[in-house]
Amino acid sequence: MATKRNQQMRRRDFVKSAASGVAGMAFASLPAASYARIAGANDRVRIGVVGFSDRFKDSLLPAIGAVGKELDFEIVAVSDIWNRRRDEGVAEIAKVTGAKVRAFRNNEEMYDARTTDAVVISTADFQHAYHGVEAIEAGQDGYIEKPLAHTMADAVAIRDAVKKSGRVVQIGTQRRSARNYQMANEYIRSGKFGDIVMAEMSWNVNQPGRWRRPKLVESIKERDTDWKRYLTSLPFEPWDPRKYLEYRLFWPYSSGIPDQWMVHQIDTVHWFTDLPRPRSVVANGGIYLWKDGRKNWDTATIVFDYGPLDDPSKGFQVVYSSRMTNSAGDVKELYYSNAGMLNLDANQVTPTGGLTERYATAMGMKPEELAPQKLIVAEATVTAANTGADAATTANVRNWMECVRSRQKPSADIEAGYSHSVALCMTIAAMHTGKKVTFDEVKQDVVTS
Repeated sequence: MATKRNQQMRRRDFVKSAASGVAGMAFASLPAASYARIAGANDRVRIGVVGFSDRFKDSLLPAIGAVGKELDFEIVAVSDIWNRRRDEGVAEIAKVTGAKVRAFRNNEEMYDARTTDAVVISTADFQHAYHGVEAIEAGQDGYIEKPLAHTMADAVAIRDAVKKSGRVVQIGTQRRSARNYQMANEYIRSGKFGDIVMAEMSWNVNQPGRWRRPKLVESIKERDTDWKRYLTSLPFEPWDPRKYLEYRLFWPYSSGIPDQWMVHQIDTVHWFTDLPRPRSVVANGGIYLWKDGRKNWDTATIVFDYGPLDDPSKGFQVVYSSRMTNSAGDVKELYYSNAGMLNLDANQVTPTGGLTERYATAMGMKPEELAPQKLIVAEATVTAANTGADAATTANVRNWMECVRSRQKPSADIEAGYSHSVALCMTIAAMHTGKKVTFDEVKQDVVTS
């Protein structure tokens, strides 16, 4: 079976596997009754959990608990290579949903049991695409946490797998399902805002312990988990509990700030503009304060050039800044036109910075100032640095479930995930080389100048 693949296969094999014959494999491996259940929109859809992570426990599980019963989705299985997480998963899922689920030591065991129709993937950053392709080959629809991929090989592999299979896949960039962001998208597309001339984005915390797990690092033993399976397609290296539990601090397990935070915000640029990727990226930063052995930056400033790919005379910049050493400024997403500002922290449109009569008249021009208005939403804003359970995540899970039923394209579909992955890969290349990075459309790969 496809799901019996060697867990240590190299990346070239991963890409080859994803690129060949996935469509037939996906449908062939799914029992007819299971596919009929999903397509039929009436029967229960059985969910398997791939990785019982903090993200799943704190956000995705409450979201599934909130909408799953209504849409007849039920968690029936949890797969995790760490025995502690398996046990916690069984207990927590029972507490939230009342379901007694089966625990599996790995995904192969779960897929061989044929107990699931769809999976929620919430594993380590570098594993998302790998586990996504694995799920597609097992005939599953999927909800895949972001980032979708932080290497182009993985991004191409998962996109090709999804497109060839016809499976319904939602990416965990939940802003696309949040009503305030949907209203912002509608407003920009209406033409009332004018052309975007600049966007400023920030994500600042002051948390020396962010992504640290010192007590767990001290307690976990290699025998409690499956280190070789954890590495998926990465080259083998000896057991390192920090890279297992604090992976966001270490490349190539994660890029840290860009993998975790930047992709959420840069995704809105692609959504609001229909631009598939940046034209170029430059980056600067480093580990300035939290010198605890981490390899990923605690401070970053990244500048993106966006605009029509065939017309360099038009476009705008996005300046993204993030630090883990001082929380002033918190999380901001500010879009500017010549007529004013769209503030997605306050959910307001204002004439801030617009072309006033004084300066317009001097040039024989008309003033351009937006009429103030509020983006009124029922739910709380979702730009807060604490990305726990919120209305946006619940809405994103609901949208996925509805699309599994209808077989329609979800809000954060595979192309949205591919676009944020391209921007992420360009960013990582800029960080690692210190050079300006562009993109080769033919090769679908980053280019460092």
